[in-house]
Amino acid sequence: MPRRIPVWQPSADQMQVWPSVSGNTINGVGETEVRRPTPIYWHPPQSIPHGPLQLWFYEHTGSDPALAEARQERQTAIDEPLAPIAVSPSPGIRDWNAAVREAAAAYGAEDCGITAMRADYVFQGHEVPPYRWMIVIAVAQSYEIMKTAPSRQSLVEITRQYARGTRTAKGIANWLRGNGHDALPYGGPMAGSFLLIPAAIQAGLGALGKHGSMIHPVLGSNFRLACVLTNAPLEADSQQDFGSDDFCLNCQICADACPPDAIKREKTLVRGETRWYVDFDKCLPYFNEAQSCALCLAVCPFSRPGVGPNLVQKLARRREIG
Repeated sequence: MPRRIPVWQPSADQMQVWPSVSGNTINGVGETEVRRPTPIYWHPPQSIPHGPLQLWFYEHTGSDPALAEARQERQTAIDEPLAPIAVSPSPGIRDWNAAVREAAAAYGAEDCGITAMRADYVFQGHEVPPYRWMIVIAVAQSYEIMKTAPSRQSLVEITRQYARGTRTAKGIANWLRGNGHDALPYGGPMAGSFLLIPAAIQAGLGALGKHGSMIHPVLGSNFRLACVLTNAPLEADSQQDFGSDDFCLNCQICADACPPDAIKREKTLVRGETRWYVDFDKCLPYFNEAQSCALCLAVCPFSRPGVGPNLVQKLARRREIG
């Protein structure tokens, strides 16, 4: 079926700083061998081919007071010092997984999951952090605001939720450190040393959607991720399969809504794995010129408040019948 909207085209101004290498090539599209990811965006701009585009984005987001305030809020959360590590672990905690979930909720997470740190989450050129576990947390965004995406209002909301994710991760890390266990928090959007989405999927927070981001069974795609690394005595959660992959096979809503037509309608081979993939070379220019996007996350049927759990139930019934 033909698209209902014309395909958006990037400006000549932005294309002047476009690198000679394709972002899809850097991401490993078409590669048959499994390998660690290569840094591509949200890294120090001098270290990546797309660094000039990253700088272009920040230069063109302007000096909106609300955005400046949100970015300062995020930086303040990043700069807050960590608590010292207590001399010995707390003897009163028997179920550390349950205690971590309680702490995550207390510090503002809508959900959290635990998975093992794996080397294949870590970008090439970065050392694997010396921690056994990743506590991955999800913080929800305002659906009413995100319905305006792409807009300055939605960019401010995204930035504020990154700040909240950082504060939540730091709160959990400080709680762990106060109970005698080293812990390192991390919140976006800068990519740091490792990927969060694969870890979040393994931690049971959801599944990869056609739009290249995650689908949570309750929050849909309307959330941001952060994490805490630790060696506390935890156990891994199980990955979820609630039918979203089958749903995405037949749903075209995000693909039809994408202005640059970047969302692949079929799965793509990427670094040895066939999965949902978004064309980086089409997505990034629109993201930059729209001053962030998230349109695909907002239109995902799972993202509408109250819809996700109902869809999960319907998908479960279909499986039972099938």
